Amino acid sequence: MANSVMDDYGSQLRTAFHRLQDWPYPDQISHGLFRALTKTPHDVGGEPDAPAVFEEKQEELWELNTFVTCEVLGWRGIWTSEERRRLGNVDVGRTNYLALPYYGRWVLAMARCLVDKHHITLGELVERADAVRSRQQNGTGPLEAAPRSIGDGAAVVRNRHHTEAVGKGDPQCFAGRAEAPRFAVGDRVLVRDLPTIFYTRTQEYLRDKPATVARVSYESPTPEDEAFDREDQRPQWFYIVRFAMRDLWDPYRGCPDDTLQAEISEPWLAPL
Repeated sequence: MANSVMDDYGSQLRTAFHRLQDWPYPDQISHGLFRALTKTPHDVGGEPDAPAVFEEKQEELWELNTFVTCEVLGWRGIWTSEERRRLGNVDVGRTNYLALPYYGRWVLAMARCLVDKHHITLGELVERADAVRSRQQNGTGPLEAAPRSIGDGAAVVRNRHHTEAVGKGDPQCFAGRAEAPRFAVGDRVLVRDLPTIFYTRTQEYLRDKPATVARVSYESPTPEDEAFDREDQRPQWFYIVRFAMRDLWDPYRGCPDDTLQAEISEPWLAPL
């Protein structure tokens, strides 16, 4: 019965196109369709949204535990915040991004990171998940943490970000490592419409839009580098840029002086 229900869910969640297709020939993929297919799931600004109930809600215990565990993984030098965002918000695919709870994606991100970086094997994870499921089915009340072992912290290969940030903070640990900032407060800039493959923190609805530099903010690795643990790359300047809402949304029916500010790294900006 369980497998039947799972198969039914799987068939319903199958990726749906208005024009159903499987494995098209290359000449059937236009540039516009390719861009749509490679669009990252977390970049939803400006898209239609389903109705949702917004309410003040306290986090559940498992959500708090998930948050703390993710922070510990960062503190131990196992991943960076951009790695977590990529693994939890992008690499899960659009179906899981829209269907799973926020911290549910974080749990999957932790598991994938620990397997990818050889801290555990996938076989160990599957067996452990099955053991926890058995405890939950046979017991009553909340599950108590029962680790089988405690890891050896000395065996963790700490990333450079962790060692350099201790006692300084982030992004202060990158100060003085970027080249001179290309833009100054008051400069008019245009957000570049670069291809977005795998990961980005520059929202699609801001691309190819004019803005004004409001603040030269700090130096840090770009999200595209940090998300893949490439802190060997030169840090870049980040800027707070201010957009006129009427330039972002056509037509915009609010006050003509309404603005929006966003934080964007230097490689995404060009002189206007």
